[in-house]
Amino acid sequence: MAQPDLTATLSKEEARSFLDRGFTRRQLGRISSVLTAGAALPFYNEFAMAQDEQRRTRAVMPADAVRISSNENPLGPCAEGLEAIYKVAKYGGRYSPFNEQNEFIKTVAAVEGVKEEYVAPYAGSSDPLHRATAAFVSPTRSFVMSDPGYMAGAGTAQFIGAKVIKVPLKKDFSHDVEAMLKADPNAGIIYICNPNNPSGTLTSRKEIEYVLANKPKGSILLLDEAYIHFSTAEPGSDLVAADKDVIILRTFSKAYGMAGIRAGFALGRPDLLAKMRPYGAGMLPITGLACATASMKVKNLMSERRRINKEIREDVFAFLDKKGYKYVPSESNKFMLETGKPGAETVKAFAGEKVFIGRVWPVWPTMVRVTVGTQDEMNKFKAALVKVLPV
Repeated sequence: MAQPDLTATLSKEEARSFLDRGFTRRQLGRISSVLTAGAALPFYNEFAMAQDEQRRTRAVMPADAVRISSNENPLGPCAEGLEAIYKVAKYGGRYSPFNEQNEFIKTVAAVEGVKEEYVAPYAGSSDPLHRATAAFVSPTRSFVMSDPGYMAGAGTAQFIGAKVIKVPLKKDFSHDVEAMLKADPNAGIIYICNPNNPSGTLTSRKEIEYVLANKPKGSILLLDEAYIHFSTAEPGSDLVAADKDVIILRTFSKAYGMAGIRAGFALGRPDLLAKMRPYGAGMLPITGLACATASMKVKNLMSERRRINKEIREDVFAFLDKKGYKYVPSESNKFMLETGKPGAETVKAFAGEKVFIGRVWPVWPTMVRVTVGTQDEMNKFKAALVKVLPV
């Protein structure tokens, strides 16, 4: 099938900029098909990468199953967020009946300490991750990430013909930033997820600043802070306010408990955000915007949820230590558990106990990712663990 002409989507000047970045006309045709497809992007986010497995398991998942597989927050939206949804839902026939999007932007800017024009709202953080990748990598500018790491951006990079370079984590499970910078002197994106997914481990502020000080010219640091609120890590918002070459991704799917409602944003200099803009379209759900805006205004919501997650996580770690299980220490709402055998076998065995845990990363084939659920859910996980992996 013939590929569509890119000029049907972009101006001649924009098309030339793609050619200058090393794209072939065939690759431009693929990109054009993406731009005209809108929501039908053939990229991969967290759900899409696991959706085939989810389709199989959810079909047989009993009502009393323990769902600790997708890094969802079982606490769900806060009461104030739910009230905001209720108030605005009846106006869902309008795109933004009460200026919900601008109110969201104003609130984010105030909370994060940046100018309003440095905020771009999205339905979660996967959308801006794909857009940033399409905007800043190319056949001549690679996507550099950790291994293991969150693979959504890599899927986008591969789709548009860019090289993906995976750099192993250090022995302390932080990003090996020096090795990442040496991996390609022409990298387009240095991608750091902090805390990392799937390991839940942190990379220090000093190392993040090192990346910004030593990265290739013309590249950006893509700092994914989807799980930042669960941890003690220092957010990078001030780096954006200081006009650094960084784009920060945030989502309300995790600590805010809005995975099924969809809200998020990107922070960055206006010129960087503008480069992402052509790679998608569409208005945002007003329910998500209203819920997120209301939630950000709830005093101590994040500190309380961080405390709850930490207490349950440390209870599980104490159990694992007592029984002699090995795991990767995490500061997030998930952790990697060593099984001593192919991880897929362990996932299947847990499902037999009505406990559904997460995926396996190829670089750590004997480890499985476990989401931190409620205390009751984790108690059931512990009971299943001693059956599935007796020590």
